[in-house]
Amino acid sequence: MGLSENLENIRTRIAQACARVNRNPKEVKLLAVTKSVDEEMLAKLAQAGVKSFGENRIQQARTRLKLFPDIEWHFIGSLQTNKVRYCKDFTLIHSLERLNLAEALNRRAQQWNKQVNVLVQVNISGEESKHGVKPSETLSFVKTISEQFPNLNIKGLMGMAPYGSPESTRPYFRTLANLQKQIADETDLQPTVLSMGMSNDFEIAIEEGATLIRVGTALFEGEA
Repeated sequence: MGLSENLENIRTRIAQACARVNRNPKEVKLLAVTKSVDEEMLAKLAQAGVKSFGENRIQQARTRLKLFPDIEWHFIGSLQTNKVRYCKDFTLIHSLERLNLAEALNRRAQQWNKQVNVLVQVNISGEESKHGVKPSETLSFVKTISEQFPNLNIKGLMGMAPYGSPESTRPYFRTLANLQKQIADETDLQPTVLSMGMSNDFEIAIEEGATLIRVGTALFEGEA
C-alpha cells in the first residue's frame, strides 16, 4: 500500500478503536513521526491532510520547520539542555523529564516572552533504555515544574510501553492514564494531552485514553 492507503487504514483503525470505548475519533490526534522520510514525503503528508508532524532530531527539525511553517511541529526525542535554544517554534515538546531541562526551557521561554507547551515523559515501562520520570515520582515532579517554572505549560503526559503484543501494552497505558487523572485531581492543572501509542499498539492506547498517537512505520510502510 502507498501513503494514502496507509493513512486511510490508520484513520479507520482510530475510528474503530474509539467506537469500542465510545469515544469520538476527533479526540485523537495523529502525529506523523517523520524522522525516516524525506521532504517530498512530508509534502505528500501535508497534501493528504496530516497537519501534525513529530521529529526527534533537532538539527533536522530546524530545517523542516522553515520548509513547512504551516505544519504543527512536535519535538518527541530526548532533549539536551544545550539544544533548548532551538525549541522556540515547536507546538509541543514531549520529553520533559529532568529538572535541569525544565530550568533551561523556562529560562529560554522567558527570553522569548512566551509559554512553552510541554509533556512530562514518564518511564512507564521501567526499562533502563527509556527516558522518563518514574511513575511514583510523577506527581511530585509535575508539582515542582508547575510551582517553579511559570513559563512552562504542562499539557499532559507522554509514555512508551515495552515492545510486545498490542494487548500486553494495556497495563502500561492504563498506568499513564491513571497518573494523568491523579494530576487533575490533586493539582490545579487540567492536563488534556495523553501522548501514548505507536504503530504497534496505538489502538490499545486509544482504548486506554490516548489523545495523541505517534505513528511512523504504519504510515510509511510500502513507500519507496
